[in-house]
Amino acid sequence: PNPSPLSHHLRSTQRLLNLLSSRTDIDHPLCSECTHILLTTLTRQLEETKKERDGYIAFEKEVRKEKEREKEGMSKEEAERKIAQLNEDEQLAIEQLREAEREQKQLQEEMKALELEEEALGDEEEEFWRIHNVQLLKSTEQSSQLSALRAAYAADSATLERLERTNVYNDAFCIGHDGVFGTINGLRLGRVPGVPVEWAEINAAWGQTLLLLYTIARKLDFTFENYRLIPMGSFSRIERIGGDKATYELYGSGDLHLGRLLHNRRFDFAMVAFLDCLKQLTDWTKSQDPSLEFPHQIVKDKIGESSVKLQFSQEEAWTRSLRHVLLALKILLKWTTN
Repeated sequence: PNPSPLSHHLRSTQRLLNLLSSRTDIDHPLCSECTHILLTTLTRQLEETKKERDGYIAFEKEVRKEKEREKEGMSKEEAERKIAQLNEDEQLAIEQLREAEREQKQLQEEMKALELEEEALGDEEEEFWRIHNVQLLKSTEQSSQLSALRAAYAADSATLERLERTNVYNDAFCIGHDGVFGTINGLRLGRVPGVPVEWAEINAAWGQTLLLLYTIARKLDFTFENYRLIPMGSFSRIERIGGDKATYELYGSGDLHLGRLLHNRRFDFAMVAFLDCLKQLTDWTKSQDPSLEFPHQIVKDKIGESSVKLQFSQEEAWTRSLRHVLLALKILLKWTTN
């Protein structure tokens, strides 16, 4: 039987849809909404394709115009000149390139030299800081040593100043008084009724007194005339070296026998000789320093109107004369040490 027109149309439509599905990525048939979207997309793609076509056409026209201008506007000579100019430009560019390469090579060499110099400077800087640190350490140590030395010097200077202010002679020969007695290093020189000072103490005091006069004379480089002092503690003596030579003992005793009386007579001679030596030294110091004054004048065996002789004298007067002797020695000692 012959197919109906409707079935034929459906089959034709189905073949068309299959053909479309095989030619595109979209399965057919489509709904109306999808068909509308597809048409919109295809329309946009068509417009973009037209724009690309128009661009290619315009570019092709411009290329053709450029070729026509070149054919119409440039003669053979101009072309040759242009080629020659291009060749010159090429040679110049090549020369400039070679010059740039030479400069680059030179710069590379200079850069290498600078790198070596920088490395050397780095080594020098490292060595400099090493030496600087060593010197800084030494300087710190020396500063510490200097501070210690300055502190030690200040302490030593203070000690020296204190020692300079300290009169060792005053410490060695301390002259004072104990009531009516003059004293030297705490020893009483003299005796009075009611205060029986032992002769051992008196003799020791005379030994210190003679040693003091001897020490002052040596410090002043002074030589006594006619006498030589022999300090021997409690048994000191004075020798007469001019005229009739003799030795006088500068120590006494309380014994009353004849031999001891003769000894005490020599004791008086010794004290008079001592007073003579004291006068020689006081006269010399006053000649050196007219401002120097002694409160008691020495005349022969007397100092300040009191005799140093013990025999035939009162003990009070004798003790007073010995006190005057110690006072004169104290003034001499102060003048000598200052």
